[in-house]
Amino acid sequence: MKQRRDALRTRRQAERWKRKFERHRELHRQIRAAAGDILESNNFMSTKGHIQHGDMTVNQHCVNVAKLSIAISEKLHIRCQREEMIRGALLHDYFLYDWHVGDAKKPHNLHGFYHPGIALNNASRDYDLTPRERDIIEKHMWPLTLTKIPRCREAWIVTTADKWCSLLETIHYVHGHGKVEGVEADQKTEFMEAKKASTEKKTRAAK
Repeated sequence: MKQRRDALRTRRQAERWKRKFERHRELHRQIRAAAGDILESNNFMSTKGHIQHGDMTVNQHCVNVAKLSIAISEKLHIRCQREEMIRGALLHDYFLYDWHVGDAKKPHNLHGFYHPGIALNNASRDYDLTPRERDIIEKHMWPLTLTKIPRCREAWIVTTADKWCSLLETIHYVHGHGKVEGVEADQKTEFMEAKKASTEKKTRAAK
């Protein structure tokens, strides 16, 4: 009798894990369909070398926020621009530095207040952002950034998802795999080249 109960419990657990795996696979499929160019870009890949909270990298944190944003919109039946929401979620922390490692020039003590602006500038340089995507990136730290109130439902969803993911990562309820060593150094040259190209483009436009 006990063996039958154990077998039934094992089968139910296997079915739950299968459903969970299939759900995660579907979320990843949606994210890749909407933002494959972001996922495969060198700058976004470089965020695997930066820790966000606990042992979670910025890269995985942004993917988690995108996944939870999709789940929230579906669970609550919120009509939204799915692709823009996903892209904004992936780029909301596109500040491209490790905020845990500061120096005398940039101690990052006020990272929570100023990183949305930096992320927006970087994302605007690398992508043609829609107004919704800009709103998501710039407003996701509300209410910490008190005057930057989200103006679209996509931004509200991502802001909520970001808060929840950050809490679970900070208290180590959700674990990451730690940063990938060497990624940041490998991408530094491309980042500087992109920054130089952006400056040259602005200079030409000003003439």
